[in-house]
Amino acid sequence: MSSSSKRREFLAVAGASAAAGALAGQPSAAGEPRPPAPSGTRGTVLALGAHYDDGAFGVPGVLLQAVAKGYRVVQLTLIGDYENWKPVRGRGPALVEGTRKIAADYGIESQFLGFASGTLTVTEESKRVVAEAVAEVKPDIALVLWPRDRHPDHEAAAELGQAALRLGDRLLPDPAAPWHPPRRTYFYDNGPRHTIGFEPDTFVDVSGEWPRAIAWLGRLMALTRNEEFEPETLDGAQRLKESLARYRGSTCGVEYAEALASANAYPRSIL
Repeated sequence: MSSSSKRREFLAVAGASAAAGALAGQPSAAGEPRPPAPSGTRGTVLALGAHYDDGAFGVPGVLLQAVAKGYRVVQLTLIGDYENWKPVRGRGPALVEGTRKIAADYGIESQFLGFASGTLTVTEESKRVVAEAVAEVKPDIALVLWPRDRHPDHEAAAELGQAALRLGDRLLPDPAAPWHPPRRTYFYDNGPRHTIGFEPDTFVDVSGEWPRAIAWLGRLMALTRNEEFEPETLDGAQRLKESLARYRGSTCGVEYAEALASANAYPRSIL
């Protein structure tokens, strides 16, 4: 069988399984599986990004894995105003609401802040706003964008995220307010077109989550174009993510993987 035939067969099976709810046994209104595990029983995972699709491109498999294991999973997106972004001009609120609904189909909670696309800057006020949002989420594990990037929004979000996660108790208006720092923080990348100098030290096998991960990204891209999602066809963003996930998988000997870089040195058991 040719590689293209194998791809078509894989996509057809993945799409049929999702539509039937076979992966979770509970089909959603959108035809994608809902996770069976109760959320929050093992803690909270926070994925912090600049744009609506950063988590869905950077670490979708990791987030879906966390949901399946019983974590509460929250996407905190700093940019919630897309009215000045040409691809969705006039549809900014619909993009945000559609992103929420798609993520909810996978058991993931989406929170958006009020910053506008292209205007995200690091100020004392923006650090305070992000710190307040992180304080409300109370993450046990945090994922934040890698700080070196070709996109100014990504770099600003990375700096704001690090400030909130590391110094949040000092950024809140009330110095006596409760503060729940994450036990572990990891950086994730945004692909070769954006991220600069990313050197991962942690690899996560997401082969089992891959059909849902790539469908999640595809649904977001279709929403951006204001089109119906076609599960049998990979668009440009999905092809890029697939190439990256296969490359990361080859690095650690699995089919598909996502890579992270530890923000601190953490002890690990090797036996």
